[in-house]
Amino acid sequence: MIYFDHNASTPVRPEVVEAMRECLADVSANPSSLHRGGQRARAVVERAREQVAALLQARPDDVVFTSGGTEGDHAGLIGAAWALESQGRRIAFAALEHHAVHGAAEVLARSGFEVGHLPVLADGWVPPAALDALPADTTVVAVMLANNETGVLQPVAEIARRAHGRGLRLLCDAVQAAGKIPVDFEVLGADYLVVSGHKFGGPKGAGALIVRPGAPFEPLFRGSGHERGRRGGTENVPGIVGLGLAAELAAREQRAEAVRLLALRERFERGLREAVPDLVVHGARAPRLPNTVNASFPGARSDHLLMALDARGIEVSAGAACASGAVEPSPVLAAMRVPRELAVCALRFSMGRTTTEAEAEQVVAAVGEAVRAVRAASAGGGA
Repeated sequence: MIYFDHNASTPVRPEVVEAMRECLADVSANPSSLHRGGQRARAVVERAREQVAALLQARPDDVVFTSGGTEGDHAGLIGAAWALESQGRRIAFAALEHHAVHGAAEVLARSGFEVGHLPVLADGWVPPAALDALPADTTVVAVMLANNETGVLQPVAEIARRAHGRGLRLLCDAVQAAGKIPVDFEVLGADYLVVSGHKFGGPKGAGALIVRPGAPFEPLFRGSGHERGRRGGTENVPGIVGLGLAAELAAREQRAEAVRLLALRERFERGLREAVPDLVVHGARAPRLPNTVNASFPGARSDHLLMALDARGIEVSAGAACASGAVEPSPVLAAMRVPRELAVCALRFSMGRTTTEAEAEQVVAAVGEAVRAVRAASAGGGA
């Protein structure tokens, strides 16, 4: 199988597997314990905190370990909204945010918070000026750095500047960006930033929330003083070790890897256009991640394409939601005003550290075959 679904999850790096194995075998104590074993566990946790901070140009003290992106988004959005409740009970975000942000907003809505929505332009990005129109009782906005479906990069630094000018706090989900492009917490200006290890060669179940000094924050998980009182619960030491090493390796390689992947993506897109001349690449005119292509193939439903590609040994993701025989447009593409008949024909191709030029060429050939087969079946009444 050829894996072209790195935005969903990346293969765990062999170095990370070995580091976690050694930690599981040799570091068994609770990092909150004061004895020698506990202090050894604490040392490896703090080393990982430094590694994650270095990847994001943040201070180690600002890193809060979480179970991943979903918890980070919930902790950042809800924790900020709770802390600022006396100033207002309204938050805002765009429809293209990850489901985790939508889910956190639902939690707040159930307790009486109002939820506003930022507009999305056809190219897939949020105009910073949209923040100027938010109601006065808005306290927190959420804008992701890189969209997980299209790869479109948001103007987070300008959005942060406008947000702070109005006294708002900004949550930035950087889960898809970290490890793929340089992420500088200070330059972005966000108050809360979220990453997840399995998006850059680390393990699933380990991530981090970066909280800017002085940013209002209340913890979701309580009852203990872990993570400097910001996240209760005994730390997942092996997962944190894996996250830290993956962050260090990503920081070391990401600039060169971004250049390689961008060249590969451009070559891949050219090949797709030659194989399927009428395809539509979503967000093509906007800045994007170097590894991501979201494209629609008119007349070929995404669920049928997925099956046809899987039969040819290619693993990709649909750009639409497929369930119970029905296909619904992705909320991201809907927010970009992509016509329904085009949105239900979308696939996401995402490359990574292990992707080769030969694999990209094989995927292009397989896509051409799959599109022709699906279209032919549809024309013959088989779809």
